[in-house]
Amino acid sequence: MFVPKLFVTLKTYTKEQFIADLVAGIVVGIVALPLAIAFAIASGVSPEKGLYTAIIAGFIISLLGGSRVQIGGPTGAFIVIVYGVVQKYGVDGLTIATIMAGVMLLLMGFIRLGSVIKFIPYPLIVGFTSGIALIILSSQVKDFMGITMGTVPADFVEKWKSYFVHFDSISWYAIIISAGTVLVTIGFSKITHRIPGSLVAIILATVAVYFLKLPVETIGSRFGSIPSSLPSPHLGPVSWPIIQNLIRPAFTIALLGAIESLLSAVVADGMIGGNHKSNMELVAQGIANIVAPIFGGIPATGAIARTATNIKNGGRTPVAGIIHALTLLAIMMLVGKWATLIPLSCLAGILVVVAYNMSEWRSFVSILRTSRSDAAILVATFGLTVFVDLTVAIEVGMILAAFLFMRRMAQISNVDIVTQEFNDVPDAKDPKAISNYHIPKGVEVFEINGPFFFGAAYKFKDSMRFIEKPPKVLIVRMRHVPVIDATGLHTLELVFNEAKRIGTCLLISGIQPSVYKELEKSHLLEKIGKENILIVIEDALKRADEVIKAQ
Repeated sequence: MFVPKLFVTLKTYTKEQFIADLVAGIVVGIVALPLAIAFAIASGVSPEKGLYTAIIAGFIISLLGGSRVQIGGPTGAFIVIVYGVVQKYGVDGLTIATIMAGVMLLLMGFIRLGSVIKFIPYPLIVGFTSGIALIILSSQVKDFMGITMGTVPADFVEKWKSYFVHFDSISWYAIIISAGTVLVTIGFSKITHRIPGSLVAIILATVAVYFLKLPVETIGSRFGSIPSSLPSPHLGPVSWPIIQNLIRPAFTIALLGAIESLLSAVVADGMIGGNHKSNMELVAQGIANIVAPIFGGIPATGAIARTATNIKNGGRTPVAGIIHALTLLAIMMLVGKWATLIPLSCLAGILVVVAYNMSEWRSFVSILRTSRSDAAILVATFGLTVFVDLTVAIEVGMILAAFLFMRRMAQISNVDIVTQEFNDVPDAKDPKAISNYHIPKGVEVFEINGPFFFGAAYKFKDSMRFIEKPPKVLIVRMRHVPVIDATGLHTLELVFNEAKRIGTCLLISGIQPSVYKELEKSHLLEKIGKENILIVIEDALKRADEVIKAQ
């Protein structure tokens, strides 16, 4: 359980894989450069701290992590909490909070909470992720529009009031650069994924500003020079009162880091057909967040976008992540001084694209169409994240999810089967048990018993790994599923997408009216196809036989 994936993959490592990892690592290192700088500036710290984080934490996460392809570093999810800590406690306070969060992540891993983190409800994750995206977008208005003003207020409402007060000081040069950055970043990705659009935008914007002498603010004009080497270890003053004040933000950093890294690892598993070690991943994240801040870094976690870039470019082992960190180190040492010429409006444009990608607005709208309970968790978490505090949002969201779960249990207390596992146990007293039917060759049947909630959803997803080879038809039997939540719907959609990818036809049997209604509201019914939703198992087996014969 606590053996890093690097040591596992090196047992069968080949020259061909090293070349693929080398290419992927260099590409991801280049992609990470502008993001590391942008995330640091947006978090209220100097740009080199983002580079230190990407280099040191990225190296440790790949060296000791539980995923084959995870890329670690600063991410947009931390911007809100880091900015708040820096404003209230300073950079030294952030260092202590990050180290505390690292210790918490270590403990989570050692007491094997990796699988428990997966049970956090999907509406809660979408709620605070969308809230963070809106806050990031709001924080970039000053640099995006080149507004001349003092420090941007931390409060969401006060921030926008201040923007409107100083709106007459906007710079059209900054707006053109920002808008151009957005267009290039989005448009270039449609041409090729090999070269990041954000890097192309930075090069074009920097060259234009430098040679045309455009009057816009740059990294150098605001922050000065960027060091070309890693700093010496440093730890500010530590006292018990400081630790007490930082417990809550440290817990938020740890929880965010755990959620982001494990979500990224799950997404990566789906892309490469792998299986990560969640507890080992938490241990690696913990060590990275203990070491990185001592060398001037900020909180780090698994980065979904950079991990996906790694996979798309051929990275299949942690060696690619290590090369990504070394690439960033080389760039900082050789050409770091030129980074001071980058216009801040260009970085603002990149962060606007990041915020849009984080917003998950399609998932947001989809959850609003489902049950009122899930919609309530989503809206409450989103509202608290934007207007109150991210820590409060997560705490209230978790409590609300727990209470609504208990309420659902009370509503279905008259249902006989509520807590059974996903095993299709032969039952002589049940004439409809799958053991009493002939299953055609090439057909797999999975039966779900009980409410398909966030915890059960991951059990179902894990059970899919036991299929030795892709079946021609997969029947998901749901006769004993009285209700389904947003996480269950999301997991079912992931299973449908994976089945479609491997050429398996997904059929659903025995669906109850309440569940059918949720599928319809989420538009998942349209994806699966009404012809693949059968009332009884006999019709499902008949449909499966037709599909096999038609192939």
